[in-house]
Amino acid sequence: MASKVLVTPFQKFDKAQSLGGILLLGATLLAIILANTPLVDFYEGLRQTRLVIGVHNIELSKPLILWINDGLMAIFFFLIGLEIKRELMIGELKSPGKAALPLFAAVGGMAVPVALFFILNMNPQASNGWGIPMATDIAFSLAILKLLGKRVPIGLKIFLTAFAIIDDIGAVLVIALFYSSSVDWMKIVYAAIPLSLLFFLAYRNYFPKYFHLLCGIVIWYLFLKSGIHPTIAGVLLAFTVPISQKTDIKTYAGKLCEIADDIRDTRSSDHPILTGEQIEHIDDLEEWTGKVQSPLQHLEHILQSWVAYFIMPVFAFFNAGVIISMTVEPDTGLIAALAFSLFFGKSIGVTLFSLAAVKFGLASLPEGVSASQIAGVSLLAGVGFTMSIFIANLAFADAPMLMDSSKMGILAGSLVSGVAGYLVLRRSKGSDDRKVRQ
Repeated sequence: MASKVLVTPFQKFDKAQSLGGILLLGATLLAIILANTPLVDFYEGLRQTRLVIGVHNIELSKPLILWINDGLMAIFFFLIGLEIKRELMIGELKSPGKAALPLFAAVGGMAVPVALFFILNMNPQASNGWGIPMATDIAFSLAILKLLGKRVPIGLKIFLTAFAIIDDIGAVLVIALFYSSSVDWMKIVYAAIPLSLLFFLAYRNYFPKYFHLLCGIVIWYLFLKSGIHPTIAGVLLAFTVPISQKTDIKTYAGKLCEIADDIRDTRSSDHPILTGEQIEHIDDLEEWTGKVQSPLQHLEHILQSWVAYFIMPVFAFFNAGVIISMTVEPDTGLIAALAFSLFFGKSIGVTLFSLAAVKFGLASLPEGVSASQIAGVSLLAGVGFTMSIFIANLAFADAPMLMDSSKMGILAGSLVSGVAGYLVLRRSKGSDDRKVRQ
């Protein structure tokens, strides 16, 4: 019974991410088509459409693509922060035993691709792209696993999600430390004031959502103006959301029955509206419902669909439109370095570090998962789409040709990794393969 309770929320997350991966693919293909047809002017015009938002003397004027990359993606990073906090406090990363295997997999999956990129990249001007092959795209990876149906045990999906989340932690740190411009530390100090207040409220298990939203906007704006990428504000804000309930489900169930009885005993109105007494009982019900819900879980539940079905496809549409030109020669060396780093770097890094950890008794394979399935998932780890493109935008913001070349490398590496991972997992067997455990 306990395992069912633990698995069911993940299955819902898996479903959202899998469908989101399909939408991502559709948005990517549409962007590439528009960028390489007579509709390219429409596509570029849409990306560069300026949107102005202002209040009194504070005004932000940015092209639509930057509103998406700096604004909408902050919500994406906020969701990542919520997932990280949940996993660290009550999930797969809470105990050293559970976190060991995905931790080793993530370390290998970050270190080896970066090292391989430095070895393969021959263009000094492209060296800033070393962080691009670090991260794994959870949506695309889980969508591919979904195609395999019952061939894939739930433990393998959880393993993939766990090490991809650790990858995201690494990517967030890399963005904050290496891909932020010169920093205005006074604005960071100003941002730290409302951020500290939100951390204090979280410590007191108090979550005033509208106040939190207002502080979040202020903190995001200050990060935007400080030089540290504003998506980092999204991650920090997520850690100020309490995870604890104010009441337990048993108490809530008892109150639910009491309120239901009270509503049943009230007199019905002759008019098609509620009586004052009925409204009071319903308000009481809403108050208790708010108390039994974890703010973190509630926000994560709401945002998962928005991020998977809207934000990530929109990001892909506005960022994946690479113009394949015959007149401007792309940097084939950079394309190859990124494609090889994603495909070989991820697969070698995740497999080698994972199986070495198991071999030396530092970690154990999930139940029903074989070494060959770990190798298959390590190939899927090379699907780095969303986060890789995001880092490419930061790495080559002043070099459009290198940015387009890097996106070609990401698309090539992700495509080959996805297909290879699918084929390997389709042929691999489950827990009968136990040699690595010995």
